[in-house]
Amino acid sequence: MFTLLVVVAGLVAGYGLLKWYIKLPRCKSAATLHGKTVIVTGSNTGIGKTTAMDLARRGARVIMACRDRHRAEAAICDIKKETGNNEVVFMELDLASLQSVRCFAENFLKSEPRLDILINNAGLVNGGKTKDGMGMIFGVNHLGHFLLTVLLLDRLKECGPSRVVTVSSKGHVHGKIDFNCLSTHKDLAVGETDWALFQKYCHSKLCNVLFTHELAKRLDDTNVTCYSLHPGGIKTEIGRHAGFWARTMLAPIIALCFVDAESGAQTTLHCALQEGIESLSGRYFSCCAVEELDAKAKDDAVAKKLWEVSETLCGMS
Repeated sequence: MFTLLVVVAGLVAGYGLLKWYIKLPRCKSAATLHGKTVIVTGSNTGIGKTTAMDLARRGARVIMACRDRHRAEAAICDIKKETGNNEVVFMELDLASLQSVRCFAENFLKSEPRLDILINNAGLVNGGKTKDGMGMIFGVNHLGHFLLTVLLLDRLKECGPSRVVTVSSKGHVHGKIDFNCLSTHKDLAVGETDWALFQKYCHSKLCNVLFTHELAKRLDDTNVTCYSLHPGGIKTEIGRHAGFWARTMLAPIIALCFVDAESGAQTTLHCALQEGIESLSGRYFSCCAVEELDAKAKDDAVAKKLWEVSETLCGMS
């Protein structure tokens, strides 16, 4: 376990040190969003909060889709004060509960006439099970967002041109989809060690990329486009539930080598706002530019099967 953490820490440090030499690009879009409505999941902290701040500054009505009301309302106060935009509202969403996802979608569709951009931002590295018995990382990082997107697709189509942006990670290159494990354990892997959780995280990020790949095919000939992305090595709270040794090993590396949430939000904003990328629907972005994927991350058969399995796990088929 210790050796594995050292290896991971070394790889992360090597990547992180590049930030001293290469400045991460910024979203160059000057788009304004007055009259537009955006949902950002997990927007009370980190990249999500920074994304919501930028969108509010551009005039959007921003729906803060979060589990923790107290933290979300504190973030909303910050955003309103910083941007002067009072159209920033909290709507409860617990991605670890499929019922909560359905309730959120129902409440949103009843109360909000528009949806122009859906940003699937929330993510975690945490053990345990969701309220539906799924692996927590799989349930929150992929399945909850899958259901949310599917339930809101008709509204996105009505309001097009519109976009779905899903925050993945470079970690997807280390991921794989074990359909046998999904069938037997409702999870992407077994085990609760720090290394096992890291592997599950990578698997879930591959799910994000494959989901976007398949979604683009299903949205062909519509006015909705979709994108997945790697935000970069960012200082966020995503690893707050990791074990003591993992946090101890990685803390100094993160502090020294990783960049802030504002830098981390730039590729999300690029995918949500940049003009002229509609033809790149379904593609994966990093550093505000499209990036080629390994074969496993754009496998049509695996992407289609993951969609079908996800529908079954959500009780949709």
